[in-house]
Amino acid sequence: MKSLPYFCRGEVVRGFGRGSKELGIPTANFPDSVVDSLPADISTGIYYGWACVGNSDIHKMVMSIGWNPYYKNTKKSMETHVIHKFKEDFYGEILSVVLVGYIRSEKSFPSLEDLIAAISRDIEEAKVMLELPEHSKLKDDNFFTSTTDSSPASPSSAASTSQSIINGH
Repeated sequence: MKSLPYFCRGEVVRGFGRGSKELGIPTANFPDSVVDSLPADISTGIYYGWACVGNSDIHKMVMSIGWNPYYKNTKKSMETHVIHKFKEDFYGEILSVVLVGYIRSEKSFPSLEDLIAAISRDIEEAKVMLELPEHSKLKDDNFFTSTTDSSPASPSSAASTSQSIINGH
């Protein structure tokens, strides 16, 4: 995927309400404007990378992009699980992420337990992959410290709306 690493940011919006409640794995959801702006070569599936809520610390993350076949969603989503324990929800905050690598394609599972086990494996793989020097260096990218909507690659590649800021590489 030539668009990786891919940088994006947007306001955290309410999703389907399943991450914390059913899975025990809370997720932060991007608005449709961010999902609809993904480059064509970023296919559906599970990704790993770095995430920052507001101006807080940068943490490892996994993200599901797609339709979540187990739940048979009809709406494409980007659901980010930040690998960190937060004290409270952060709806309305700006979530900045960099997609670094691809773990696997989307698939359905025979049970909720199988889905949770797969997500747990994805999280463990993300933790290992993000320790590699070529991936860990992206944690320090100026994208996470910038307060403007300019892209790390070039200012002309950034697009902005009232709800989101997209910064593609």
